[in-house]
Amino acid sequence: MKPVYIAAYHQSKFGKLMAMTVPEIVSKAVTETCAQAGAPPSAVDVASIGAACNISLNQQGLLSGLIAEVPGMAAKPIETVENACASGGQAIMSVAAKLHSGQGEVGLALGYEKMRNAEGKMDGKQVGEALGYFSHPQDREGKVYVFPHIFAEVMECYMKTHKTPEEHFSRIAVQEYANGNKNPYAQMQKVQVTLEEAAGINERNRYIVDGLPLKTYDCSQITDGYAGLILATEEGLSRLGIKKQDCVLLAGYAQATDALRKGGRDILRPVGALTAMSKAYQMAGAKPADVNVAEVHDCFTVMGALGTEVVGVAGYGQGAQYWADGKAAPGGGACAINTSGGLIAKGHPIGATGIAMVGWCSWQLLGKAPSELQVKNARTAATFNIGGPICASVCTVLKPAV
Repeated sequence: MKPVYIAAYHQSKFGKLMAMTVPEIVSKAVTETCAQAGAPPSAVDVASIGAACNISLNQQGLLSGLIAEVPGMAAKPIETVENACASGGQAIMSVAAKLHSGQGEVGLALGYEKMRNAEGKMDGKQVGEALGYFSHPQDREGKVYVFPHIFAEVMECYMKTHKTPEEHFSRIAVQEYANGNKNPYAQMQKVQVTLEEAAGINERNRYIVDGLPLKTYDCSQITDGYAGLILATEEGLSRLGIKKQDCVLLAGYAQATDALRKGGRDILRPVGALTAMSKAYQMAGAKPADVNVAEVHDCFTVMGALGTEVVGVAGYGQGAQYWADGKAAPGGGACAINTSGGLIAKGHPIGATGIAMVGWCSWQLLGKAPSELQVKNARTAATFNIGGPICASVCTVLKPAV
């Protein structure tokens, strides 16, 4: 297959999009991402956009048609993809597959979510109900806030199985907020959290579900935002006038899906996630020991731990300890994880999340991350984007283009 490169990345600041309409969001995502590559939208051959709550919260489907409204984008192969919180990663895979199959040389992968109203406020019950649709009916019975409840159960299972203290997960949150404080695009950039606050019970940090060990600071954010990537073959880079050394190679990628229902499977060893990660490494000709930058899908802190294990930089049951030992920090001496602040602090605009993971890692490999977050000698990066109760998994491996 032709090599595919990340030629440009662009994102909005995550948090609130206020009164922007969905057509406005999609149009800005297209034009601003193309501008980052120094090219007009007409230079794009194929495109894909990921979103999850566009119908339930925004009453808008067929987002591909909104892309086609942008001057220069009509009459091209464009589709909307939905794979729950892995929708952004799925959009990247869709575009890469189109380029590999010869449908074009330049592709645009977009993702967005708008979960707040025109005043920037959110209806937690409404958002919780909309997100709950991405679980199995049997898993959401009796649950008001479905995913916090499901992942509180996962967290309890992790703690009991591995004898992990609850404080380890608080340390994950503290590290991610510290990273987010230095990321100008992060939703929680101005919010500082101490270990005492994250581990304790106070007016800002409470248990979400009675009897289960998941607190407010263990949760990702309700977020508006959009992000986009320009992907290109070598022919596409030549057309764009972009040098290969200014790009990142999408060296490996894979997607796999586990059963939607959480019950009845080993949730701490998600077969689909591990399979997708292994195939991405195989395609890239890389292994976990090569990776020193990673972005994992920490919708809740327990997934920061599990994601570390899926990427392979920590062994089974050792992910939380990896964070507690400080190894995930930008200067931790091992593989730095979620230097962006992750979903916990950077924010979680669902359809944009997988795009932002890959985009941030591309910045790391190009030395474009904020100086306090930049990993020295960044050489290989991995991402792990999930949808649902560790159901849909999209994994990538990135390398400098040499």
